[in-house]
Amino acid sequence: MSELQGQCMCGAVSVTATPVQASVSACHCEMCQRWASGPYLSFQAAPGYAALGPVQTYRSSDWAERAFCSQCGSALWYRMTAGDHKGQTQMSAGLFENAGGNELRLELYIDKKPEGYAFNSSCRKLTGADVIDMFAPSGEGISQ
Repeated sequence: MSELQGQCMCGAVSVTATPVQASVSACHCEMCQRWASGPYLSFQAAPGYAALGPVQTYRSSDWAERAFCSQCGSALWYRMTAGDHKGQTQMSAGLFENAGGNELRLELYIDKKPEGYAFNSSCRKLTGADVIDMFAPSGEGISQ
C-alpha cells in the first residue's frame, strides 16, 4: 500500500500513514457516534505512521485512546492501548483525500447503528458483543 498524506481541518496537524489494506471500516459504537457525530470511518494504519502538530489524546476506556487536533478538534485516530491488539491504530479516513475511495469492508457495533441511515454495502458486520470478544483484553467490560 502507498503512504498517504493528510491533515486536520485547520491544517495544524499533518499526518502520514500507510493503510494495512485498501479498505475502510465504520464504527457505530456510542462513543464514536459522539466523537464523530455519526459513524467513525477509518482504516488500520501500519506501524510507523507520523503526526506533527498540536495532537491531544484522550483515554476513552481502559483499553483505548483517541487523538484529536487541539486547535480544531478534528478526529485523528483511535488506538488500542492494551491487550493482544495493543498499538493497533485506526486512522480517521477523512484526513486523507484518497482514503475515502477505499471499499467499506467492515461495520462495527452494527447493533448500535441508528435506524436513520444505512450503507449500501454487503460488508462484514459485527455486533458490540462480537467486537468485545475480538478486541477487549480479558476481564474488561463493554466500554469502547
